[in-house]
Amino acid sequence: MGLTILVVDDAINFRENINQYLTSKGHEVLQAGSIAEAREFIKKDMAELILLDIELPDGYGPDLLTELSRIDIRPLVIMVTGYGDIETAVEVMKSGAHDFLTKPVKFDRLDLSIKRAADLIRMRRELIHYRQLQGQESFFVAGKSKEMLDLIEKAKRTAATNTSVLLTGETGTGKEVIARYIHKAGNRASKPFIAIDSGAMQPTVVESELFGYESGAFTSAQKRKLGLMEVADTGILFFDEIASMSTEMQTKLLRALEERHIRRVGGANEIPIDVQVIAASNRDLHALMKKGEFREDLFYRLNVVGLAIPPLRNRKEDIPELVGFFLRKFNSQMGMNIRQISESALDALMNYDWPGNVRELKNVIERAIIFCDGDTIDLSQLPKDLIAL
Repeated sequence: MGLTILVVDDAINFRENINQYLTSKGHEVLQAGSIAEAREFIKKDMAELILLDIELPDGYGPDLLTELSRIDIRPLVIMVTGYGDIETAVEVMKSGAHDFLTKPVKFDRLDLSIKRAADLIRMRRELIHYRQLQGQESFFVAGKSKEMLDLIEKAKRTAATNTSVLLTGETGTGKEVIARYIHKAGNRASKPFIAIDSGAMQPTVVESELFGYESGAFTSAQKRKLGLMEVADTGILFFDEIASMSTEMQTKLLRALEERHIRRVGGANEIPIDVQVIAASNRDLHALMKKGEFREDLFYRLNVVGLAIPPLRNRKEDIPELVGFFLRKFNSQMGMNIRQISESALDALMNYDWPGNVRELKNVIERAIIFCDGDTIDLSQLPKDLIAL
């Protein structure tokens, strides 16, 4: 995972040597020769990790640790000094330093310290930006239909790779659920899963949301902001309704995926990223390509593995199991104890064509539980338009 690292040291040669080494490792490096210069970077929220010298021209390095302690989300600090005595090390660690290195810095020791810091920073990125659906993955129900069993087998095989995936299917079939299943079943399970609703993003902010921006990139950009592609680094980026993305942004996304680098808005540096992309669409992308509304090269970049999710009307044998799943889920959430559904109510569910697919079934069961007075859902708790069919 590439980090933005601020090197604070008054020795230019030291800064340049560290800069050259860290850049070769995929990190972005900022340089400051004094505490005052370092403060300017920190005010703009530009650094995730700081390599901080103890003796600086305008003050004592550890004093900056005290200032940082007043910031809610503060960068981690690795102290670096030529005075490698135990008392100094104990002092700076008590003040909140992440680690302590002595000059001349050994690169293998520096790598180890940065690796430990990266784990904490990744967790911090996720806590800030990553909204995970609580418990959804642990209650995933595939069903027993041949269509879904085949789909899950393909999803399992895909999860073992890092390849791009394109999920297609009608609204409400569960495209994001399958995407999260691939995430949890794969080697990126402990890494971020960032879901992006392409249709809900305003065209004017798509680029800054995906790639981030530097302080001063535009009028309201007072601090640096990481884009969602950078937040998802080492994990999975899920683009829901990818067809809603403008052709201009499709071009920029394609370039980022092919080059595996991004550039923040207003920035000059190329930032390496490592993300697996899963995209989803409920529209006919082939038809959109013919109209020139979706890039053909992006389609083939995403459709390395294409998975089509069947509509619920084509797998009605899964309805009883899905009903049981939603009963357990909503009983737990609402503190209810609905044990079953009557035969007549289940027949009504089985005879309905479900234009809204699994999402509509979920909403019907949730509503039925709310209005159920006993322990069994009956026809009276189902929507009238569903019963009439």
